[in-house]
Amino acid sequence: MDQSIIKQNHDNLLKTQRLPRWMKAQMPKGKTYSQVFNLIHEHKLNTICTSGNCPNKGECWNAGTASFMILGDKCTRNCRFCSVLNQIPEKVDWNEPMRLAKTIQALKLKHAVITSVTRDDLADGGANFWATTIKTIKELNPNITQEALIPDFNGNLELVQLIIDAKPDVISHNLETVERLTPKVRSSARYTRSLKVLEYVAASGITAKSGIMVGLGETSDEVMKTLTDLKGVGVKVVTIGQYLQPNSHLLPVIEYITPELFKYYETKGLKLGFAFVESSPLVRSSYHAERHARI
Repeated sequence: MDQSIIKQNHDNLLKTQRLPRWMKAQMPKGKTYSQVFNLIHEHKLNTICTSGNCPNKGECWNAGTASFMILGDKCTRNCRFCSVLNQIPEKVDWNEPMRLAKTIQALKLKHAVITSVTRDDLADGGANFWATTIKTIKELNPNITQEALIPDFNGNLELVQLIIDAKPDVISHNLETVERLTPKVRSSARYTRSLKVLEYVAASGITAKSGIMVGLGETSDEVMKTLTDLKGVGVKVVTIGQYLQPNSHLLPVIEYITPELFKYYETKGLKLGFAFVESSPLVRSSYHAERHARI
């Protein structure tokens, strides 16, 4: 690797307290933003845009798109990077799939990203609810494409199969970080278990996608190993973005990665054979997701 790129990162940005210039995000405002905001609240829906404090909320909502979060806004896991509440979840709301489908219809979306909190409290991890949601959206919006950004279902591939059988266009599951940092960053997930879930998805013929954050103390070699591991199990799309600390109780940013290093990862990823590599500071797993739906 070009050592000058690494040196630029470590000499200038290690443990930087102020956001660098390239981390500026569009402020959420505008007519379309208001329409998305109002519909989400009217139909009592959740979005990872809000729960996850996504820096691209302004850009995406102003474009009339959003990543919806089903099964409530409280998670049974307590990952050290995520601002979603770690509390006992509410009872499953089986009216939510139709409310979500109607919201998508009202927004006239061509592509929808659906994710969820992790529901380890449910016997099926919410997999049947997931399948119902995907099918309901498709029934009311027959021309839409969908990405399902799923939890790991504790590695139960029979539950993953329920999502596959619902036939979204893309199934995504994020590794989030490199193998060495996984126990520190993710509360219950396992690096190898996540790879097995992705491998199973890829073998089904549905586009498999994953994403990682950088700036948590990983090395460039570890990032490249992660990309190699993902390609090895059949993943076609990968996203790489800068980790930002959502609040003071979560992991601090160790390093702000330069745009040049993000570009390096993109170039190397494409050489490995990925169909898409979205790699830049503000990229999140659902960023420009519509591009990944028809590979």
